[in-house]
Amino acid sequence: MVETCTTSKTPSKRVAWPHTAAIVLLLAGLAGCTYSDHAAEPAAAVQSTPAPTTSSAAKPALSGETVRDSFGNVDFYTTAAGDTLAAVAKAYKLSEAKVAEFNGLQPETPLTPGTKLRLLPSGPTRGAMGAATGDVNGIPMDYTVEADDSLAGITYRFNLTEEQLAEANKVPFAYEKGNVFFIQAGRAIRLQKNPVDSRSGSGTEVNNSFGQTVFYTTVDGDSFDSLGYKFRSTTAQILLYNPSLAADQPIPAGTKVRLIPGALKIEGAQGTFTADANGIPLTYTTAPGDTERQIVFRFGVTDLRAANRPSKGPGGAWYEFTDLPAGELAPGQTISVALDKPINNPER
Repeated sequence: MVETCTTSKTPSKRVAWPHTAAIVLLLAGLAGCTYSDHAAEPAAAVQSTPAPTTSSAAKPALSGETVRDSFGNVDFYTTAAGDTLAAVAKAYKLSEAKVAEFNGLQPETPLTPGTKLRLLPSGPTRGAMGAATGDVNGIPMDYTVEADDSLAGITYRFNLTEEQLAEANKVPFAYEKGNVFFIQAGRAIRLQKNPVDSRSGSGTEVNNSFGQTVFYTTVDGDSFDSLGYKFRSTTAQILLYNPSLAADQPIPAGTKVRLIPGALKIEGAQGTFTADANGIPLTYTTAPGDTERQIVFRFGVTDLRAANRPSKGPGGAWYEFTDLPAGELAPGQTISVALDKPINNPER
């Protein structure tokens, strides 16, 4: 059984513009309006006929068909009898002017039943001026980033959240973090997930003390895609960390898959490490040229400094740097890469 883009008759909430975490936060959270299912009671009980009131009774939900993307976001709606632009816009948390703009209409234009309405821009927009491809249903599939594009512009144009864009590309985040940029001119990015087996993702996980999964034991239905979406690891990374696997072969159930470089030395993290009986890294001895960012990546650490606080005082990590702006550590230091087994330098 697989996940696919589906057609349904139940409207869903429009996905808002995403936040861009530590750099630029843009959040459009629109609260849903509520309505009473009953007209107001008469003002006076002695009246034989209820006094006129302004009713806030909810109108029936939209009944037209929808076309959804791989995340369940509604990109198209086909109108039914009685639908109006205002009602469609309200149902999907958009303004009437926006829905009209997406479809080349004027606000308050009467709708003919069977009209297929777009609920996302029809072409390039500010912050997303590049070329995109779509499937036979019009769902955006791939996009090539232009020089002045922004994360907010891309997610708006393609009706995605920042989290969904990251998942589609099997990366932990899509915003700029620590001088790591996902949005780069010329980069081809995915806008949707591939279908995966519904049985996938239920295997056993072994996590480190930061809550990051270091090992995963596969079950029937698991694939490079299902692992990539769940753990934000590309197929190339999984193959690199697990030389016994092959890209053109299925992953057998019961396979213990490594999800961090770990024993694999990488640029900026060339040192040696110790691990517990489960293979979870505990300590690391720095090598020349090592950086905090690469050590964090190699061992699935989310806060290296928290595992290496000084024994006294309010200072940050006790370990020393050879280049603080670059985050380059002095070689030969044994530091903790386990939050539950910190190393607190007694001399600092």
